[in-house]
Amino acid sequence: MHSNREEIRRLMIAINQIDEAYYKVLRTLGIKDNAFVLFYAIADGKTYSQKSICYEWSIPRTTLNTIVQEYIKKGYINLVSTGRKEKEIVLTDTGKDFVEKILTPIFLAEEKAISSFIETSFVKQTEQFVEHLKSEFYQINNT
Repeated sequence: MHSNREEIRRLMIAINQIDEAYYKVLRTLGIKDNAFVLFYAIADGKTYSQKSICYEWSIPRTTLNTIVQEYIKKGYINLVSTGRKEKEIVLTDTGKDFVEKILTPIFLAEEKAISSFIETSFVKQTEQFVEHLKSEFYQINNT
C-alpha cells in the first residue's frame, strides 16, 4: 500500500495556515472567529436554525447560543419562530449592514485567492476527503 503521509501532512499544514490567515484578518476586522462563522453561515440571506449551523459548521451549541444572544442584544439578528421547535436566525437591517462591512472584504479576498486555480473538482474532492476522513475516524471512535 502506497503511503500518502507526506501529502496528508502538507494538507494539514495548509488547513492550519488557512485557519491562521482567517484568525489574523478577523482580528484586524474586530470580530471573534465563532461570531464570524455565524455571520458567514447566514450571509446568504437564507434562514437557519442554531442546530443546523452547529451541525454544518461544527460549533458547540452552547458557544453558538452565547454568540446568538450577544448579537440579538446588539440588534444584528432575531430569532423567528417557524412553527417548528427550532427558531430560525434572521439578520436585521443593522445586521445586514454589519455583515456587509465585515464579509465583503473577506468574500472579495476569497474570490481573488481562489479564482486563479479553482476547478469544481478541487472543492468536490475536498468534500469527499472530509467525508472519507469522518468515516475512518468514526471507526476509530467506535471500536
